[in-house]
Amino acid sequence: MSSLSSQIRAPALTERFARLLRTLIVGVALVVGAAALPSVSAARDMVAFSSSVEPGTIVIDARRRKLFFVEDEGVAIRYPIAVPKSSEEWSGSATIIGKYVNPDWAPPWIVKRDHPELPALIRGGAPNNPMGARALTLSRFQVAIHGTTKRMRASIGSAASYGCIRMLNEDVIDLFDRVSVGTPVIMRP
Repeated sequence: MSSLSSQIRAPALTERFARLLRTLIVGVALVVGAAALPSVSAARDMVAFSSSVEPGTIVIDARRRKLFFVEDEGVAIRYPIAVPKSSEEWSGSATIIGKYVNPDWAPPWIVKRDHPELPALIRGGAPNNPMGARALTLSRFQVAIHGTTKRMRASIGSAASYGCIRMLNEDVIDLFDRVSVGTPVIMRP
């Protein structure tokens, strides 16, 4: 009887073990696969940064479409960005003159000219507000470093704006918390 009992249990144990093994393999595959995919939350990363700028400075590399926040000598946080489109580019120095959470947005005249369908004002926090979750206004006429709408996320990595620097909302929130009014900004072509 004992031998019959063990013969009946063995296939059941083997089947349970096989199910457990399949579940484990699928779980590992999902974890490995997820790790291999680009992660939006991993868009920013610490990088070596050789430059003569002081820690606490924002350096925008328009050609590479990256924004660097210099953390310490030789180290910066790198963020992917969208830069101004052709004919709207700028370079040189600026300063952060304002910090805004869920800012309202009124389209500048040049944007309104190209997109007359836009309303005169889009309230902060609205899903169609192109300023996104945060805005850092600069000491340049109508230029800011700001977030994006869900639809505009695809513009990151391109030349798409009317002078502003676009960031993923999670990245602009991270940068917003690291800087203050008066932070220097350098835009390199």
